[in-house]
Amino acid sequence: MKYLVTALFTFWIIKAHGQDTLSLSQAIQLGLANNYQIQLSDKQVAIAQNNNTWGAAGLYPTISFITTANGLANRYPDQQLLALARTQFVDSSFSVNTQQTATVTPSVNLNWVLFDGFSVQINRSRLASLQQLSEGNAAIVVENTLQSILLAYYSALLQKQSYEVLAELRDLSRDRYQYMQTRKTLGNAVTFDVLQAEGNYLADSANALRQQINYNNALRNLNLILAAPVDTKYVLREEAWDYSQVFNLNDLIGKLESQNKTLQNQYLNQELLRKNVQLSKTALYPMLNLSANLGRSYTGLYGDMENYLWDNNGYRGSATLTLSYTLSNGGNVRRAIQNARIQEEMGSIQTEEMKQHLYNSLYSTLEQYQVRQQLQQVAELSLKSTRLNLQIAGEKFKAGAINSFNYRDVQLAYLGATLEKLQADYYLIESYTELLRLSGGIVTEIQ
Repeated sequence: MKYLVTALFTFWIIKAHGQDTLSLSQAIQLGLANNYQIQLSDKQVAIAQNNNTWGAAGLYPTISFITTANGLANRYPDQQLLALARTQFVDSSFSVNTQQTATVTPSVNLNWVLFDGFSVQINRSRLASLQQLSEGNAAIVVENTLQSILLAYYSALLQKQSYEVLAELRDLSRDRYQYMQTRKTLGNAVTFDVLQAEGNYLADSANALRQQINYNNALRNLNLILAAPVDTKYVLREEAWDYSQVFNLNDLIGKLESQNKTLQNQYLNQELLRKNVQLSKTALYPMLNLSANLGRSYTGLYGDMENYLWDNNGYRGSATLTLSYTLSNGGNVRRAIQNARIQEEMGSIQTEEMKQHLYNSLYSTLEQYQVRQQLQQVAELSLKSTRLNLQIAGEKFKAGAINSFNYRDVQLAYLGATLEKLQADYYLIESYTELLRLSGGIVTEIQ
């Protein structure tokens, strides 16, 4: 007996550890760490950070190293080089017929735009705004992912609880079917009653099996958001939720205007359009450019044998300042400035349109949330009533006070009330998270 108890206890420990218990907070941590869209948005932020430099804005010069080389076989060589070569070698082996020359010219070139209508400063400011915009987009992805995780988690809980209700109803139908079989054996029931109980039991069994599929699909959807293996099976914890939370419309509007990430990103887009106008105006200014070059030339002279001579021609350098100003180009500059201003005005219109859409969504969602609070309370009261009625009906059915049809109606009423309560809970959570997302507080409130 001692060994048997030890073996059973060990088996229970192994089984408990083999199951993955997942709470809502754990799901949020896994999703924020592993979600694919968050990883991609982080890469976009890293690219924007790399681009936000003075070098990318065009502040620093361009420096390049260039080397050119050429060779020439010549029957009529340079007499000065030939005379120089014969003074260097005693055998004077350089021949006019076989003499070859080669020239190598390494140089360093510099090109630097010293002034271009303040475009460097404007470009750096644009790059900083683009980085902020990329970070804002990443914040939106985090908010959407957090909302998706929460809804997917509670959707899986909804499917799980729905399955438990259907399984409970299936078990009741099975007990009633077995009870009717016993009564038929005793002569207190007819075949019709047994067949009816059997049909109800089979129908409830099929519903439970279909609901099991829905639950498995909900778990797979949760795994997809969490970037977990598709076949991972979690044991979800029952998470308590406060369904009585109250929102103030004025507070929500203030938070929307100051914290909503979508609206904040639109403001950044508007700022970029304003800077595009400034950038297009830089073409009205002259451009000052510095070009410099420093190089050295080497000339080689080769004879018939192994003798050779390099003549060092010395260093050479140059520097050029170029001032250019476009007097006329067919009005393209003025046209570009005008188009940039029109795009800025279009951006302002889009910002106002977005604000109106967000206000409309906020009002609608708040009203929906308040109505769903009332529906959730009604569903909760209805569930309590039908649960008690089911218990009473079960006792009456066994006592013969009601028939199987009445008992079945009570069962279906209990099933409908339970599913309605679970659906009301989920819809209320959905409205709640949408209000938090619109007001920009979903990250601080949920985590």
